[in-house]
Amino acid sequence: MKLFIAEKPSLARAIAAGIGTGKNEDGYISLNGGEEIVTWCFGHILEQLSPSEYDEKYQKWRMEDLPIVPSQWKLKVKSDATKQFKIIRDLISKATTIVNAGDPDREGQLLVDEVLDFVGNKKPVQRILLNALDEKSVRQSLKNLHDNEDFQGLKNAALGRSRADWLVGMNLSRAYTIRARQAGYENISVGRVMTPTMALVVRREAEISNFQPVIYYVVKAIFKNKFGEISTTCQISDEIQKLDSEGRLLDKNVAEDFLEKFNSVKAQGEIISVEEKSKTENQRLPYSLSTLQIETGKMYGYSPQTVLDTMQMLYEKKLTTYPRSDCEYLPENQYSYVKEILGHLKELPNKEFAELVGKADITIRSKAWNDKKISAHHAIIPTRVKADFAKLTSIEQNLYLMVSQAYLAQFYPPHEFKSTKITISFADEKFIGKGKQITKLGWREIYKNFVCDDEEESESNLPPVHRGESVTYISGTISKNITKPPTRFNPSTLLQAMKEIYKYVRNDTLKNELKECSGIGTEATRAGIIEKLQTSGYLKLAGKFFEPTEKARMATKILPEEMIYPDTTAIWEKELEKVAIGHESFDKFYHGQLQSLLALLNKAKTAEIIPLKNSVLCPSCRKSMIRRKGKMGYFWGCSGFPECKTTARDNNGKPDFSTRKE
Repeated sequence: MKLFIAEKPSLARAIAAGIGTGKNEDGYISLNGGEEIVTWCFGHILEQLSPSEYDEKYQKWRMEDLPIVPSQWKLKVKSDATKQFKIIRDLISKATTIVNAGDPDREGQLLVDEVLDFVGNKKPVQRILLNALDEKSVRQSLKNLHDNEDFQGLKNAALGRSRADWLVGMNLSRAYTIRARQAGYENISVGRVMTPTMALVVRREAEISNFQPVIYYVVKAIFKNKFGEISTTCQISDEIQKLDSEGRLLDKNVAEDFLEKFNSVKAQGEIISVEEKSKTENQRLPYSLSTLQIETGKMYGYSPQTVLDTMQMLYEKKLTTYPRSDCEYLPENQYSYVKEILGHLKELPNKEFAELVGKADITIRSKAWNDKKISAHHAIIPTRVKADFAKLTSIEQNLYLMVSQAYLAQFYPPHEFKSTKITISFADEKFIGKGKQITKLGWREIYKNFVCDDEEESESNLPPVHRGESVTYISGTISKNITKPPTRFNPSTLLQAMKEIYKYVRNDTLKNELKECSGIGTEATRAGIIEKLQTSGYLKLAGKFFEPTEKARMATKILPEEMIYPDTTAIWEKELEKVAIGHESFDKFYHGQLQSLLALLNKAKTAEIIPLKNSVLCPSCRKSMIRRKGKMGYFWGCSGFPECKTTARDNNGKPDFSTRKE
């Protein structure tokens, strides 16, 4: 009997449909008279033990017990998955061959492999990779099963991530909570990815608070030749005393003097240079989950979690491919489906989009088609299943259309334009005029109704000009500008910062090294981490933007730089990527984590933490008292517990020491 173990029920149903007609049983689907069985997990149905489950002494948080490092790592069955685990275990005992049908990423690999390891499986295991759940795609994947051993790197990376998170969370949360309580602060929860992400928001808020606006002035002028007008900006010489370090003119009187001079000069200006460059912009790439979350956040204001949840629904409706993809490229064998997919897209009720589909040229091969860029999954694209657009929610419609637009762009020619820069000499000053002339709209025709953030030059046409030509000064103006503080993060831009973490590292020498790193967190976890920062009370949404809470500010004051800056976590993520592709061993990564943990714990034990202002001191030992919530309500306890066991009742937020117990 061949047993397929899927990551979740929806995936199991899709596999069963690809195999044939099956019979639903309790916890599995039987096919071909029981020769093939498809069962399922509910994501991770096993979880790591807590410290106190390894040893009861860890129920109390004591610095002398740290570090807590299991000599033998153990898992247990989640309480809500007991029944399904027993079904899977019994089916494994009867199987001759097993197929790992986890999602095509490192967590999907681990969650099935860990079940097999947990039950001590010795039977041969294969791997199926499903990037789409429509029957045609499933049947093709069923014909192309892999040896599960080929994906040991993915499993090791997920295992490394899991154990590193446990070590950091269990040890550093305890260490810094113990130290923070002694200084009168609240508990501190430390996360390998969560903490540096939180600190990004705290530092951005500090930058905004400390920002000093600068008022500066820009002198502009309009010139004219026989073909039309040329808008320019005066290039103020560095010799002018009133420029700041960024070359901005800070004195309005100087700007007015320039303008008065220009208005009094009777001479003609001269074009001293014309730089014209023909540029080609290749087709945009299809979406990964992060790029889709970022763009939909900007366009519609959807949160990253909303986008992930919606794409999961579209995936389960078999309309789009695997949503948790970090890849923006497509395998070349997918090219054979292009005509069929575009045929379905042409029938969408959006008339304008349907017309664009009709103009697609399927002979065009963009750079997106690249087998060398594909690992376990590819970019998110529409499947070969025709969408019943009217039955989709408005969010599903918007996301399906965005995914379809990016796919359609692959079958339009590149965007071509001429970038022109004109330099004019007039009144002993230089003036620069820039323009952009589109020569072929190409794939940007699909996005012609959308404003693109990445366009550097304005699209205003410049008149024909040539070097040495005389031009007439028409008028000048002064524009008053003020520098703006950095923008607060919103859910989409915070996710983008996690993905592009190299921009935020403290050590500049790491920026180039980490540029190829996929950031901190994964496509599947970033949205959840951002959500957790809110539910844990570290971040709050003020309108559309995040603000740090006092709890977050407190944590960044106490925690070491290795945890609040992303450098260390980004390096760890890069190492995990190496583990995933087999370029680094699990043991090397794990032992590196242990060494880092020991160094961080030493810092925690010796760090100087300034006591909280106005903290209430214990009358017995003079350490800070902490307000806590127990079964009977709030009370005050000494931060020196268990050495000092002084407690007192709470009286309107203050300890009533007349009731104290020692």
